Amino acid sequence: MSGGLRVWQASGGAGGRDVVVLEGPRFGGDMEKERETLQAWKERVGQELDRVMAFWMDHSHDQEHGGFFTCLGRDGQVYDDLKYVWLQGRQVWMYCHLYRKFERFRRPELLDSAKAGGEFLLRSARVAPPGKKCAFVLTRDGRPVKVQRTIFSECFYTMAMNELWRVTGEAHYQIEAVEMMDQIIHWVREDPSGLGRPQLPGAPASESMAVPMMLLNLVEQLGESDEELAGNYAELGDWCAQRILQHVQRDGQAVLENVSEDGEELPGCLGRHQNPGHALEAGWFLLRHAIRKGDPELRAHVIDKFLLLPFRSGWDPDHGGLFYFQDADGLCPTQLEWAMKLWWPHSEAMIAFLMGYSDSGDPALLHLFYQVAEYTFRQFRDPEYGEWFGYLNREGRVVLNIKGGPFKGCFHVPRCLAMCEEMLGALLSRLPPVRAPSAGSLPAAPAHRGTE
Repeated sequence: MSGGLRVWQASGGAGGRDVVVLEGPRFGGDMEKERETLQAWKERVGQELDRVMAFWMDHSHDQEHGGFFTCLGRDGQVYDDLKYVWLQGRQVWMYCHLYRKFERFRRPELLDSAKAGGEFLLRSARVAPPGKKCAFVLTRDGRPVKVQRTIFSECFYTMAMNELWRVTGEAHYQIEAVEMMDQIIHWVREDPSGLGRPQLPGAPASESMAVPMMLLNLVEQLGESDEELAGNYAELGDWCAQRILQHVQRDGQAVLENVSEDGEELPGCLGRHQNPGHALEAGWFLLRHAIRKGDPELRAHVIDKFLLLPFRSGWDPDHGGLFYFQDADGLCPTQLEWAMKLWWPHSEAMIAFLMGYSDSGDPALLHLFYQVAEYTFRQFRDPEYGEWFGYLNREGRVVLNIKGGPFKGCFHVPRCLAMCEEMLGALLSRLPPVRAPSAGSLPAAPAHRGTE
């Protein structure tokens, strides 16, 4: 683990085991400089959040059918009116979350757009109601075009409905969220046949890290400030965490994207596949879970294996930025885009390192946040039209100048900026107040001398 992480072990904990204790942030000697840097980043992040949200509010709203256009060019022009259910759910969640958490976003037009998006999902997302399976792609007016044999459209549908309930108080949204959550749990833990994915005899019984990650995120979402639901999903949250931890392989030296169902490394390219940004996202999901549970040993393990380890292997030493994919043996990945730099891994890295620093106090994590944030703002941000480019080549040049598409919508960038603004504000509030020196302690000003 990084030498800056202040971890000590006290003997004689529960059951006679050593107890790992993490200290909170301890700021460097130049307190005023640290305050100025944190404040500058808080202001920079907040201003960027405002610009990003203005882009989506100006260009993405479908006033005729509800919901959002996400296939937007650099200047916000709609180049395709297909609607992707997971991006619809993400944007509803994002609007409601900002409305709930930030005073400056508590605006009627934001809530009205979120509700219009939510009603579009209620009308159109499910392929064959009362069945729960959602489409992946819809026409502009809500007719299904394509279905994926995964749980991700349903997961973001659930997040959207729960957050709509939180800001409106309308019970039918929460009923939808809980019922869909129950269906997702059934598909994942009991019977996946409803997803429509055939069990082929040659296919390995594998588990992608994305599935327990998304379920853990839903556990946190639905359990927020809801003791009953938090209790109902407590065992599920622990199960998800353990399934994610199984992806730490090779004696703790690699996080693999896919493992067998019993937590072993798989053969071939599938088993060696790594996604540094996904590991970092899993890291802050796990860290949030460990903080809520009050588990300092898990917190330290997560920082070491899901933050520092993926960054060390995933950061491009020649051009900066995180590689999209890697091969654990150092072989050439088979994905054509493996060396590209994408927007979302860098967004997740910013969240992960700032959360890790906020929890552990390791200054190395704060410096990694600064390193990633500087690269991200310099390379992805579009100062002319707003929002961020999503796809760069290895050298950091823009390859696709679109601002949205089937995979990029109003989610990763504003979620990152909102969470970082909140965490930076919390860090600043923990700094001791600036004290003006007392009158008695001030030396008399010497005559005819300038200010030192």
